[in-house]
Amino acid sequence: MAAKLGQILITSGIITEAQLNEALTMQKKGGGRIGTSLVKLGHITEDKLVTFLSKQYGMAAIDLAEYKIDPAVLKLIPADMAKKYMIMPLTRIGATLTVAMADPSNVFAVDDIKFMTGYNVEVVIATESALINAITTYYGGKVAGVVAAPERLGAAQKAMKLEAKDYTLSEEGGIEDAFGADEGTTVDVDEFDQVVGKAIGDVEVIEDKEDAETIREVAAPIIKLANGILLNAVKVGASDIHVEPYENSMRVRYRVDGECRIVMNLPAKIKNALTSRLKIMARLDISEKRLPQDGRIKLKLGKKREVDFRVSTVPCLFGERTVMRILDKANLQADLTKLGIGGNALNDLMAALDKPNGMILVTGPTGCGKTTTLYSALNYLNKIDVNISTAEDPVEYNFMGINQVAVKEDIGLTFAAALRSFLRQDPDIIMVGEVRDFETAEIAIKAALTGHLVLSTLHTNDAPGTISRLLNMGIEPFLVAASVILIASQRLVRKICLQCKEEEKIPVPALVKLGFSEEEANSIKCYRGRGCPACGNTGYKGRIGIYEVMPMKDALKELTLEGASADEIRRTAVQLGMETLRMSGLTKVKDGITSVEGIARATFGD
Repeated sequence: MAAKLGQILITSGIITEAQLNEALTMQKKGGGRIGTSLVKLGHITEDKLVTFLSKQYGMAAIDLAEYKIDPAVLKLIPADMAKKYMIMPLTRIGATLTVAMADPSNVFAVDDIKFMTGYNVEVVIATESALINAITTYYGGKVAGVVAAPERLGAAQKAMKLEAKDYTLSEEGGIEDAFGADEGTTVDVDEFDQVVGKAIGDVEVIEDKEDAETIREVAAPIIKLANGILLNAVKVGASDIHVEPYENSMRVRYRVDGECRIVMNLPAKIKNALTSRLKIMARLDISEKRLPQDGRIKLKLGKKREVDFRVSTVPCLFGERTVMRILDKANLQADLTKLGIGGNALNDLMAALDKPNGMILVTGPTGCGKTTTLYSALNYLNKIDVNISTAEDPVEYNFMGINQVAVKEDIGLTFAAALRSFLRQDPDIIMVGEVRDFETAEIAIKAALTGHLVLSTLHTNDAPGTISRLLNMGIEPFLVAASVILIASQRLVRKICLQCKEEEKIPVPALVKLGFSEEEANSIKCYRGRGCPACGNTGYKGRIGIYEVMPMKDALKELTLEGASADEIRRTAVQLGMETLRMSGLTKVKDGITSVEGIARATFGD
């Protein structure tokens, strides 16, 4: 924050670079905030600094001397916390507590107040001298020099590779640069233990008020750690976070580009505290440790960006395992042309989406990007003249213009029940999150036959096998042939990191065995990622889809009516121009997008 605020002040012409360097030197010797140092040196007045911060962060600036504070509001924040963070509670209206601060960038303080009081916190800015006078007047005692929270936790920062600039507010008022770039860091257990100390132990739920106040003090590192785990995951582009308790440690892993990586090893003594904090954030019952629970955490980054974490806890042998799926709309690629579908496959898919009725199925294993493909298709179809309804479990991303229903099977709102309701809602396009049973499949097919375009997913290995799956579910062959207009199967493969991409020599026989012709095997260039800091030394950065798109042409409909096997359907589909998953993958290898190893793993058995 220091360098950032100083540079902004220089850019605004309020101070010079020499004055900033002088203040930084003073700050290194005596601590404190850069703003305080600048005021002490006479380079800027308190009033001018407060006015500047007010404009910079979009927060109101107030004169504390004009406020008479209600004793009931004072009780909400203890004296030690007010002095620690140099904050002053002003008013409470409903669930919102307004506090005055000298440093609006101190999100640690705001987070602690939210956690302790349970209220939403609205920040206004006051001068440091006014805050010291108010705290002395209302709480009594002396106010020690305040050091920003990031500086107080120097050892913890070192353990987690943090820097003082972390957790700073952007010009839009959001959090930027949550952690350093080294996402592969393993926390040193001994060093972290020195910071957390014996005070944390296994933090349990204690109803007694005095004990609760003690817990609030010792829980501060846990709050920061939980926030850091979430924010760091967003920064490195993780899709999931795994927090796993074991007998002598607690492991934190991120799933990045489909692969799990260990990012932290924490002492076992804090596992209950960390799990409780994550459950509180997800509004789960922290006293219930015997049953699985599901919740959601919403994290705001700036004024426009919101990231959701879908939280699931399961009791294991040594504690509760917490897994969080990250739903970041900023990373959602909702453009069909950028998902990896190309050539005739894309033309076939677009042609099917342009039809007024019929069923389009997207298949593949869990985590292969089926939902993203469906959202991209809906984004293409989402026009003012059509009515789109979706049934999802759960709703991962919300879209303007699409009526989305979250399935809740425990109260009877199943996919089938939602579908029946949709048919009475004058729909044009229906999306069903997943065809899980005969009832859902039957209603979806009838909807497709009665003038609706239906999109859904199914868990099968390839496009031709989907026909057999529907027949095995009990759907009549003539209904499948009449309703299904296209089946797309997909996988996600990792893209080679562009920063460390290099040519790889693969023996010609190996390339031929993979599916290349002799001529192609002798002429193509293959690539791999050497591994660098930009990709976490994995050689890969990002993922792209490979697709097997099978439009239901007349010959395939006839085979379906005859009850042909998946192999027969596949052979005929290839003859009619379908590109298999392996063929799609080989195209990505020829284009230098992914490696031979990646395609061999993603299309094993093809």
